[in-house]
Amino acid sequence: MAEIEFRSDVTVELVRSSAHDSDVLFAARVSTQGEQSLEGSRLDGTDTDVDVKRDRGLINYLMRDRHGSPFEHNSMTFYVQAPIFVFREFMRHRIASYNEESGRYRELRPVFYVPASDRNLLQVGKPGAYDFLPGTAEQTALVEQQTRDVSRQAYTAYQRMLEAGVAREVARIVLPLNIYSSMYVTMNARALMNFLSLRTRRDGTHFPSFPQREIEMCAEQMEKHFAELMPLTYGAFNKNGRVAP
Repeated sequence: MAEIEFRSDVTVELVRSSAHDSDVLFAARVSTQGEQSLEGSRLDGTDTDVDVKRDRGLINYLMRDRHGSPFEHNSMTFYVQAPIFVFREFMRHRIASYNEESGRYRELRPVFYVPASDRNLLQVGKPGAYDFLPGTAEQTALVEQQTRDVSRQAYTAYQRMLEAGVAREVARIVLPLNIYSSMYVTMNARALMNFLSLRTRRDGTHFPSFPQREIEMCAEQMEKHFAELMPLTYGAFNKNGRVAP
């Protein structure tokens, strides 16, 4: 049996993108300029300060007044590696396209998630307004030991069934939610801003969110790519309280 690996991280890689602030500007200006919108700024480094100020102002107006469709004319595809319970949360967002590796068609690798020692363990408060606080040293050790033990036992059972000729789609039923999977996620900027508004916790937002830490770890990495690809759009998103248009 392959050696079991335990991890406490998630990884997000931007594998393909067609996403630029100019995509928002073209889409917005076509309503008033028609074909002339194609002659507008491409934000390619040749714009004047006046052009950039004008473009920033338009994007901020669209964001502030929630004219959302201009933010849909772009695309970002991410390759995500995370435990399966994180993917179940991703797929609550029906504004993206997903393709995940299949336990029916391939033998799943023995890679399991164990919370890092600084991961908050205590949930205090009422539904919708929880605070998450650090656990004791004893609780941290308990979570780590029990997670490792159960993961080893489950993967051993999985291997035994495979070795006995049981189909992969049946053998996988004993595997826990902390086993890692991988998937491609494709979404546009409007969908990504909706995702970020719900899956990150930031002070000063119009609508506070309390995401599970593991999906927030994914969101934080996706947000970095978004900020680099579409800086004016990203700036307007933050300026207007991180509310998706």
